[in-house]
Amino acid sequence: MGKNRVQIVILCEDRQQEVFARYFLAKRGFNIGHSRSIINPNGKGSGEQFVREKYLAEVKAYRQKCNQVTIALVVMTDADNLSVQQRLNQLSSVLQVNNLADRKTEEAIAVFIPDRNIESWIAYLKGEDVNEEEKKTYNKLLKESDCKPYSENLAERCQRQEKLEDAPNSLNIACQEFQRLLSLLN
Repeated sequence: MGKNRVQIVILCEDRQQEVFARYFLAKRGFNIGHSRSIINPNGKGSGEQFVREKYLAEVKAYRQKCNQVTIALVVMTDADNLSVQQRLNQLSSVLQVNNLADRKTEEAIAVFIPDRNIESWIAYLKGEDVNEEEKKTYNKLLKESDCKPYSENLAERCQRQEKLEDAPNSLNIACQEFQRLLSLLN
């Protein structure tokens, strides 16, 4: 089934992550009009905790619908002070504690985890030197929509399966994760 018929659910911490994901998906040909976003309400606690708590319900919903409609679950959460693998392990644990299998490679569930936060990815895409091991805080954009050229640039580079030189490792992992998702939806 074509990318225009995929129902996409975006589960993320904040509006910046949602906007970044939407521009990326749109650039790759997905009809964002068929998407729904689940975003942590502003100022209502930890963003990563919100995503972790909603992850279980969204994986269940995905699994209930995936045999009836073409659906994808796109999850974006920051690693903050953890590693990407530690954050992935937390999400896996949410499923295991609730007696659900971890996400399978054949499931259109993609998890994107900036090693620090989405601003580190944007800083890299703007041409800044980014070192995720430093766990430095990068500046937020004035408007979330200002990320459009950077998100679209990343989409093009991922499409070419281009190794992002000197990029945060989490960004290269994200491109691989998206390629896996695309292969399942085409």
